[in-house]
Amino acid sequence: MTAQATDIASAPRMIRRLRFKAPLLVMFGLAWLGLMVITAVFADVIRPYDVTQMDLSARLVGPLTQGHLLGTDELGRDVLSRLIQSIRVSLVIAFGATLLSAFFGTTLGFLAAQFRGVVEHLILVLADFQAALPFLILSLAVLAFFGSSMTLLVGLMGFYGWERYARIARGLAISAGAQGYASAVVQLGAKPSRVYLRHILPNVASTLIVSMTLTFPEIILMESGLSFLGLGVQPPESSLGNMVGFGREYLTRAPWIMLGPAFVIMMTTLSISLVGDWLRDKLDPTIR
Repeated sequence: MTAQATDIASAPRMIRRLRFKAPLLVMFGLAWLGLMVITAVFADVIRPYDVTQMDLSARLVGPLTQGHLLGTDELGRDVLSRLIQSIRVSLVIAFGATLLSAFFGTTLGFLAAQFRGVVEHLILVLADFQAALPFLILSLAVLAFFGSSMTLLVGLMGFYGWERYARIARGLAISAGAQGYASAVVQLGAKPSRVYLRHILPNVASTLIVSMTLTFPEIILMESGLSFLGLGVQPPESSLGNMVGFGREYLTRAPWIMLGPAFVIMMTTLSISLVGDWLRDKLDPTIR
């Protein structure tokens, strides 16, 4: 009976702890991000026209005209269909690049924490060099020399911001090792890889996830800028920055071509920033 009474009394407290509470702006950001993810996943089903379908008799048709909700572009292609496809492409690039950057940086950070000495110094020097290097200029040089492809673009964007993850992972791994539980696991015979993957990584994952939410919108803006300059996603494929770049030539005659993707870029980066800031406040133990 006592155990049952204890369980019943503790149930409301557990419910209160699990209850999802977030500011209104954060809820809006989560809703927008959910909409973007659904749009990217079901793009083939949602878009009303094929992205390459042209109708020269319906060039630069305005929104809500002739069955085109957001109008058409200079080749008579449906702007809404291209916007949906662009959301998919931009999110795939940003998501893949963010995961690659987090994996690369975290791995180097753990290596620095494990070996210390020369290895740690070399990794920190590389991190300082990366932080001081104008990444946009480097990207322009690489894409101009090798040409643009989806694989190269994701790989190149994946090197953006890795030094942040390396520094965070190194610092947190050293801190976790100083707490004693990592050393205890090593004394029991566990390999270093198992210690980092099974014991240290879960304890630092929340901080790394928050860092990913900060890197993600930056990569979206970086890809959009490169596509705007003509060195990102190439036709006939389309991205948000690509649409803005082509739409600027028709800004006075057909502003809907540019305003749609520009609005999506603004809302997506703002939403991720709001959610990331909220997650930092919730998950970072140093500011609780």
